[in-house]
Amino acid sequence: MKSVCIFAGSSLGRKESYKDIAISLGQELIKNNFSMVYGGGGVGLMNEIANEVLKCGGEVTGVITERLKDVEAGHQNLTKLYVVKTMHERKAKMAELSDAVISLPGGVGTWEEFFEALAWNQLGIHSKPIILLNEDGYYEDLYLFTKKACKEGFIPQSTLDDFHLISNIDEAINCIKNFKPRDKSQWFRRLKE
Repeated sequence: MKSVCIFAGSSLGRKESYKDIAISLGQELIKNNFSMVYGGGGVGLMNEIANEVLKCGGEVTGVITERLKDVEAGHQNLTKLYVVKTMHERKAKMAELSDAVISLPGGVGTWEEFFEALAWNQLGIHSKPIILLNEDGYYEDLYLFTKKACKEGFIPQSTLDDFHLISNIDEAINCIKNFKPRDKSQWFRRLKE
């Protein structure tokens, strides 16, 4: 594993701990020789972690749409910035450039990116560690709902197993380092049962 895709809020949230964990995660990415890929924005938690990785001497690649570059005031000092036309291209490029996903606290955009990465694991498009960093219990209810969806038969157990709800950075880094890719045909075997 070389590159971690970070999904994070375009705002800072109401708790100082959200900003603190973004900065700490940036430091740990560098200590563990990971580069960072993210949405390229210059605001919110995504800006905080990008700035920290850069400050610590790391590489940060941003992928942003033309429209969001203007609206979000895209980050000006990244190692590399891809500007694409659509959100679909943006997410596909981030997936192509990364080996793992960590989602910090965020809103619907962050959730949507996280669940798409998880769905791509389920469908065998890729097999990556997909982590929600559960700072101050932020993602607890989302995880419980996902467990309910599994219990109700809408999500296979293998997908729930790929949903890593983790409350500290060291455990998240270890999850990435110890990840074993799944057999990509697993989902399709399930469809035939």
